[in-house]
Amino acid sequence: MRISFFLLRVAVIHLLTGLVMAFGQGSTSVLARYDQQLASYRASLNQLRRVHSVSRPMPDRPFFLFGMGDRRKFVYRNGLLTDALTGDTLRRWAVRRAVIVPSEYTVAIETNQQQLVLITETEQGVFLREGNQSTALSNSPFPLRLPHFNQHRYGPVLRVLHHEILINVNQGLPVPNFFVYKKPWLRDAALMGMVMQQTGNLRLIKDWIMALRDPFDRNNHGVAEADNPGEVLFLISLVSNKNHPLVGPTLDSARQFVKQTATGPCIEGKTDYALHPVFQTKWMKYGLNALGLPDPYQIPAVYDAYSSLFWWGYKNQHVAGKRFDAANRRDYPYLAWAEDHFYSRPGAPEVNGIMTDQDYPLSWEANASDAYYPGLQLLDSDLIRQKLSPPHTWHAAEMFLLLAEQK
Repeated sequence: MRISFFLLRVAVIHLLTGLVMAFGQGSTSVLARYDQQLASYRASLNQLRRVHSVSRPMPDRPFFLFGMGDRRKFVYRNGLLTDALTGDTLRRWAVRRAVIVPSEYTVAIETNQQQLVLITETEQGVFLREGNQSTALSNSPFPLRLPHFNQHRYGPVLRVLHHEILINVNQGLPVPNFFVYKKPWLRDAALMGMVMQQTGNLRLIKDWIMALRDPFDRNNHGVAEADNPGEVLFLISLVSNKNHPLVGPTLDSARQFVKQTATGPCIEGKTDYALHPVFQTKWMKYGLNALGLPDPYQIPAVYDAYSSLFWWGYKNQHVAGKRFDAANRRDYPYLAWAEDHFYSRPGAPEVNGIMTDQDYPLSWEANASDAYYPGLQLLDSDLIRQKLSPPHTWHAAEMFLLLAEQK
């Protein structure tokens, strides 16, 4: 702990020294540098949009969120820095010009008095510099890992998608969007876990996983969904083993969904209020194998609209059929990105997945039956009216996991 605290102090001093040097250059030259970084990010984003050319319009009222992982969360919007959970205003500036650089997790402001203000988030914390005053707004006992993804085709975009996932870890809970959801969804959390495993941030959700005692999240109006047991087993495998206290109850709970077929037993029950035996059996098999447990299940050879959501395994066991339509892609874009990932072949990328038409955020969900959209009041009342919640972790994770493969 002493070593971690020492490294944190060194990192903060290094950051603040850099900010002091930046302020010595004058607000105009510093903002020009952030303009260049924003242009670089937009170039990467435009390259992606040449492939995924369909966008969903968002209210053109720029904002940025700070406080990834277990940090205090803030919103910058229109000259105000606000606590994202309480709505309390921390700072207010008369803004002459502001540059939001999503890929650098930074807002640079020139006030009407030509004072430079920088709000930035690093691996060590969230920092504010205004005038000669430097403040650490929030930090963590342990640094986050925030790669730059320099070896990837869409490195700056991956930085933003990674942010949109980590920002929605709220008080240790991996939620789809912390403004409109208070409880985790196991499907979303499993995809978040895949990203955190790649980037070295599983620490953020380890305590939540270790404390799980119910194989179901029961978020769809109390329904025990048949894909949840497999997702729980996979999540446990990320931070523990088959001795976790929920493994036994999860195996017992799966028995209610067992259906005997000509080729062997499968899992069949409700997911999103419909039967999806291929998707549910694939999840169960994947979770069992992740923990090294016996796997008696056979994937049924039937059409299942959700089969194409499971792109990371068992891809050959699939019966093709109708793809997700425009309405589903518009409201639940994670479905389209997962389907793109399932069907993608070298040299022939799928182009169903869409993103927002803004620099940030890139992900969303709309018209969800269990989302509390009034929670978005702090961001924009139009989002409430449209039942639109950006950013969204399942969407961001699906985008991240597909684009991260494109080195």
